[in-house]
Amino acid sequence: MSHDGTAPRRALLLLACAGFVSGASMRVAEPLLPTLAREFGAGVREASVVLAAFSVAYGSFQIVHGPLGDRVGKLRLATAAMLLAAVAAMACAAASSIEALSALRFATGMFSGAIIPLSLAWIGDHVDYAHRQAVLGRFVAGTLLGQSFGPLLGGTLSDLAGWHATFVALGAAFLLVGFALAADARHDRGKTSGAPVAAWRQYLAILRSPRARPVLFTVGVEGFLFFGALGFVGAYAHQRFGLSDTATGVLVAGFGVGGVAYSLLVRQLVGRLGEAGLVVAGGVTLLGCFLALACMPLLAVAATAVGVMGLGFYMLHNTLQTRATEMAPDARGAGVSFFALCLFLGQAAGVSTFGLMVERFGYRWPFVAAGAGLAALAWWFSARLMALRSRPPAGYG
Repeated sequence: MSHDGTAPRRALLLLACAGFVSGASMRVAEPLLPTLAREFGAGVREASVVLAAFSVAYGSFQIVHGPLGDRVGKLRLATAAMLLAAVAAMACAAASSIEALSALRFATGMFSGAIIPLSLAWIGDHVDYAHRQAVLGRFVAGTLLGQSFGPLLGGTLSDLAGWHATFVALGAAFLLVGFALAADARHDRGKTSGAPVAAWRQYLAILRSPRARPVLFTVGVEGFLFFGALGFVGAYAHQRFGLSDTATGVLVAGFGVGGVAYSLLVRQLVGRLGEAGLVVAGGVTLLGCFLALACMPLLAVAATAVGVMGLGFYMLHNTLQTRATEMAPDARGAGVSFFALCLFLGQAAGVSTFGLMVERFGYRWPFVAAGAGLAALAWWFSARLMALRSRPPAGYG
């Protein structure tokens, strides 16, 4: 384990690149839907199964990746996932139907979903806790940039060279970073769990741990409130200001800018505020941003609120990520994957619930509810951070 938070530098840089490619793969197909619908003679709604297939695989296979990474080595499995995702992504370019493309995007999501949780867990194994949040914050920047630029890269490549080129380029990026990581994976002496432990026993032990339950509960509620409301920000701005689809996309992408700003400021923020203070500041920031969106008097106010929202979200979420790496130090892969699964399930439930709320109450009150809920959640979790430090991690006895 590193005691200065800086080593091994090469592997950290490559994992950030892997996070970028994985993040881009999440959203690279979004601007292609109209083109894919025309190509395969389907409606946009039918073509959207390509997006759903990736998301379902990405979220649901988290429960497999973590325990397997603990067993065989997190960096080794992340490298293998990169290479397998490369094959699946390139195969997408040869798909002859929506059904085939959806199946291949499912496979891409299944492998791509391993990369970020295993990277977080690997960092937890190699960087001591005092420096970990800053390192994780820098790693997150790669993922955020990938998510922000994914639609732009996908749309641009499709316009210049056809939709097939988008998937070929994505596969090439997976392959390039995967091969670079392979050299590090061969020499990695990262932590493994030794004797095999049934995955269900690992997850049950984590769920029983008083150190883990507050983190899992908080990230599930966070995903429900934040991503449930965020999914409708673009639609509200489009309705309120009559924006084009491109302008709406640029507005929503401002969230990533705020996240990257957090990654640049994380060391100073943690040093000045501490974990508990950072969580509270994040909750208050999110409350202010959602209230500003609910009022949304000017487009400039909305754009600023979305950008600052990225900063506030990662004040809370990056602290949760850091705590997730300590829920089960002997099985960090399983712990972080469980954490990611709770976030995914909360997000899925939140989008559906907030959709019903928007239909019944319009946009403003759901935004107010999300902001107030996140501020209350941040206050609740900050009050438990000190207690979490003194509680034992999950065990498997």
